[in-house]
Formats: sequence, C-alpha cells, structure tokens
Amino acid sequence: MYIPEALPRTAVVVRTRKHRMTSRKDLSVPTTTRRIHVQAAGDNVLTEGMQQIQRELKLPDAFPPEVEAAAARAAAQPRLPELDRTDISFVTIDPPESMDLDQALHVEHIDNGYRVHYAIADVAAFVTAGDAVDIEANRRGETLYGADAKIPLHPKVLSEGATSLLPDQLRPALLWTIELDTAGAIATIDVRRARVKSRAKLDYAGVQQRIDTGNADPMWTVLREIGELRKQCEQARGGVSLPLPEQEIRVDNGQWTLSFRARLAVEDWNEQISLLTGMAAAQLMVQAKVGLLRTLPEPDPRDIARLRITAKALGIDWPDATNYPDFIRSLDPSKDAHVAMLTTSTTVLRGAGYVAFNGTLPAQPMQSAIAAEYTHATAPLRRLVDRYTGEACIALCAKQPVPDWVLAALPGLPATMQASGHRASQYEKAVLDLAEAAVLAPRVGESFAGAIVEVSGADPHKGVVIVRDPAIEASVSSTSPLPLGADVTVKLIEADPIKRVTRFELDVSGNESQ
Repeated sequence: MYIPEALPRTAVVVRTRKHRMTSRKDLSVPTTTRRIHVQAAGDNVLTEGMQQIQRELKLPDAFPPEVEAAAARAAAQPRLPELDRTDISFVTIDPPESMDLDQALHVEHIDNGYRVHYAIADVAAFVTAGDAVDIEANRRGETLYGADAKIPLHPKVLSEGATSLLPDQLRPALLWTIELDTAGAIATIDVRRARVKSRAKLDYAGVQQRIDTGNADPMWTVLREIGELRKQCEQARGGVSLPLPEQEIRVDNGQWTLSFRARLAVEDWNEQISLLTGMAAAQLMVQAKVGLLRTLPEPDPRDIARLRITAKALGIDWPDATNYPDFIRSLDPSKDAHVAMLTTSTTVLRGAGYVAFNGTLPAQPMQSAIAAEYTHATAPLRRLVDRYTGEACIALCAKQPVPDWVLAALPGLPATMQASGHRASQYEKAVLDLAEAAVLAPRVGESFAGAIVEVSGADPHKGVVIVRDPAIEASVSSTSPLPLGADVTVKLIEADPIKRVTRFELDVSGNESQ
C-alpha cells in the first residue's frame, strides 16, 4: 500500500527510512518515549539549528505582504456553490493539533454495497489562477513540516481558516461520491462542487479508543468494513506495503521528544479512503486521456533477486513460489531481522514521479506499489497538484472541457512537484538529524541497545542501527562486518547538533557479553 505523501502535521514530524511514500503501519517496535530537556545540549541549540536549516535550504519564511493581503480578501469572499449537501454528517479525523483540514468523511451501507462521501477542501473557490496566492503556491509546491516549524503552502487565513473543513462551518468543497460493490470494487464515481459542513473534528486516538470500547458511532464499523475490503482488493491486485517504524518528534513547551509510534487501525481504514479517491480520480483522467498521474515503475528483477539473497542471509524463508508483495505481507515488524528486511526492501521502490498527459496516455501510467493507476487529489491545502487534479475531475464528471488554466499548468507540474518533494525530504531529514543529535549530545560515550537494520553494500563495516530508547536511527560502524538484523549494543561516539551528525560504533565488549 502507498501513502500519498500525507505527512503528519503541525508539531509532529514522522520519517520512515529512505522512502516517504512507503506505507507505515502495524508498528510493533516498543513505543517508549523519553521527555528530554534539550537545553542540556546548548542554549537555543534547536532554535538556532532550525534557523540554520532554513537558511541552508533557502526556504521561505513569511508570506509576502501582497500574498497575505490577497489571501485575506479571498477568505472574506468565498465562491460558494449552489448545491447544498450540509445534510451529510461529515466529520474530519486528523492528528489533534491539525487545523489545515483537507478531507471530511461520511460512509454508509447501500443495497448493493457501500457509499463513500469524501469532501475535499475547495482551494479554487478562493484562489484564482495567476493571482498572488496562486503564484506563491506554485513557487512553494507543498507544505513543509519540521517539528514545530511548519512552512505552509497557503497563508494560514486560508489553510487553517476559510478553506479548512473546520467543524460547524459552511465550506465550499469538492464532493466525491464513490459507490462500491459488496467486494469493495468501484461501481460509480461522481465529483461535484457542494456546500458542506463538518459535524466534528476528531482525532485518530480518540476514535480508536471509542471503537475498542464499543462506544463508537456505527459509521466507524462501516469504515472498517470498507477499509478491510479495500486492503483485500489491494492484495488481489498485487499491491505492496512496507510496515516500517515511524520515528516521531513531538514538541511541547520547548521540549523535543523522540519516539517510535504505533499506527492505529483506524488510520489504515481512513487511508484506504484517500487511496480509493486517488484511484477514482486517476480512472476519470485516464478514460478522458487528460490529467496527471503519480507513478512508480515496477521493481527491477535484479533488485528482487538481491532481496532474496538478503532474506537468506537473515534466515527468513522466502519460498520460490511466493512473490514479492506476498513475502512482504508475511514479515513481522516486531522482529528485528524482519525490520532489517523491510528496510532493505525500500531500495526497490525507486523512480516515483508525476506524469502529465493530454490526448495520449503515458507509456508508464502505473503506481506499482498500489498496482493501479493513481493520482494525488485529496490534500489541496498541503500539496499544489491536488488543486489541479480535482479541477480536472470536476470538469470531466460534468462532461465539460478541462479549464484552460489547468491545461496550461499540466506540463510544468511534474517538475514543480518533484522539486518540492525533494525539498520536503531534505527539510524533514535535516530536522530529524538535528533532533537526534541534540537529544543525544549529553550522552556521548554511553552504550545503547539496538538492532542493525541496514549494511552498506560498498562497505560491510558501515550501516544503520535503530536504537529504541530514545528513538534513533543513525549511522553505525564496526571493525568487523556488521551483523544485519541482529540485536546489538552500540556506543555513541558522536552527537553534534551543529553538524547534525549522530554516529555509533559497535560496542565489542557489550556484544561479547550477550
């Protein structure tokens, strides 16, 4: 399964090793959390470190005054559609800190299956092609998340105000209505503009607790049914999911905490609705031969062959008759050897990109991890491309020409999004490297329990170790070849917040005693 780069928001950063687009679920790594006063690493080290990162990457800070002014005017004058669907009992479900709410959900049973209503914030009801807000959004590409330093795609008066699907507020939205049959397959697709109103702003932990205690609204039972059916459809298509550990930074009152976080079942079910909508949008555009897709090529057979060698080295059985997706599904992320296998498996998911088309379908339209055609269409407050794909789908469902401003932008969007995605990855990595080094700076020379999850192909004496407490993923070296997948003791030899470097070495004495 593939997460459409829907990064956690506001005061939280989550990173998985190497591939941001890899699914991150069913985490069984211990979720121990240390609360650490990072001032021990140096006064203002984190504030200064964040400022340095933003300077190095040449990231924007405040919006230009003319952009803020244009956004304020737009927020005061939304273009509300005629269709009123405030009768639908929408809710949002997001991390509790989130205010930029892109999606609101309602699902229900129907005679021959299920009906999904998915309301997506209508940015185009506020932003016009060529205006100051649009030009700045095209320059930024996407919202950047770095601990407590978020760099938004749109001014907050829009992204956390007038455009956000906040509860009890009348909002313009792109209303997706997707009907599924009893097996979870798409039966009908419709998207049109409508006025909607969310009933409640919910968070994942709260909803999961209600589900587990039997106190949840019946709608969540329907969501669970749809989510599980869609996962079965994914498996039947040959989709693949890598349940890698999530590394999380949380900032509370100036204190930075690192932890590994377990993914909740309701997150997986909700994710399936976003994936469903992206696939439905891709279906509409492919049928009309106009639009933009998110693509990922099939893994190279040579990479799969190398993975089989790795599995053998780790002592994990991979029968010849078992394909790559089914093998990945068989792995248990509570086992260190399996985490090492999953980490190595990210290397086959290379070449993700965007492709625009008009009149002729792309030669390679597939997103291979999903095993289907797919596009980004559900996060327009946080990702530029979604505004354009949503607008194309609105026109196609209405049997109208795709607007000229969308067609004019299509050829340049892949490069814009590729650049912004690279910038986002650099930012997230730099912030996490800073946090790790700052948290560990007072502990140089100490030993930690961990597991070797990656060994360099060029030098078996170098690799990557996961330390569970605090939650760290960093470089490790040894005078002897590193034991991939093994539980080890490592010694911290460097933690430099200024250079954002954390390094461990294998603790020979500690491992001899095990």
